[in-house]
Amino acid sequence: MKAAAFDIGGTSIKYGVLNHQGEIIYKSKTATKANEGGMAIIDRVTKLAAYLQEQYELSGIAVSTAGQIDKQNGTVIHATDALPGYTGLNIKQELQTVFDLPVVVDNDVNCAALGEYWQGAAQGFDDFLCMTLGTGIGGAIIIDGQVYNGAAYSAGEFGHMTLYPGGEDCLCGDQGCYEQYASSRALEQRAANDFRKGITLPDLFAEAKRGNQDAEKVIDQWVGDVALGLKTLVHIFNPSLIVIGGGVSEQGSYLRDKLQTNVNACIMPSFQRALEIRFAQNENDANLQGAVYQLMQT
Repeated sequence: MKAAAFDIGGTSIKYGVLNHQGEIIYKSKTATKANEGGMAIIDRVTKLAAYLQEQYELSGIAVSTAGQIDKQNGTVIHATDALPGYTGLNIKQELQTVFDLPVVVDNDVNCAALGEYWQGAAQGFDDFLCMTLGTGIGGAIIIDGQVYNGAAYSAGEFGHMTLYPGGEDCLCGDQGCYEQYASSRALEQRAANDFRKGITLPDLFAEAKRGNQDAEKVIDQWVGDVALGLKTLVHIFNPSLIVIGGGVSEQGSYLRDKLQTNVNACIMPSFQRALEIRFAQNENDANLQGAVYQLMQT
């Protein structure tokens, strides 16, 4: 089996060809050009899939994408303004109109979680949570090795838990949402306000690791807010594993240990014994792998 996999984000479309063992035979990326609208994005994916079909004789197409996705029908239930004209598109139908191949479509964080389950940090865990810390915060709930979708295929919107009632305005229309305080974008804003304007997150962490206490203070305050959200999730789901993805996961044990310590400090002792926090291993490859994993289940 060889399948084409696509990971559609607001900035780029990552794509590749994978075999039944999750090995990536080929991968590349191209600009999303989201400003051209949703159908232009799908047209771009269709052309790329046609090229890959010529080269590899595909047996299916798997799509990981930003947005809330009706996995059953392959429809975008909701997407933010980062992908204009995307809400309502039936990606599965558009691709099956062109290709006589099975097609699966799911949310990118769900795919990342399944990619880590199949080939990464969550191997051996049938029940776990996955959370990505990026511009926003995305989440996925894995139960018995399957994504828990919720009644409207929208479960896992961890970023919109209320952390501070009446707090900062969020793009969802509410105030005080978790992602306004615990996303990597929120950390960048804290660093600009409290440490040094324009500093990048890699440089902020480098300063802290060199012993700069002001840099470490900014990170510790942010970690505290990340831990508050995780406290709620731990007490609801009682997971044995939480996998954290996003760019901050590159900070390795320095950040992972801070998170584990802060979460343990605010959850009940009976929950501490079962819980492990790990960082995602496969970065963007997990999205491609998780999409193909779902294709193989159909």
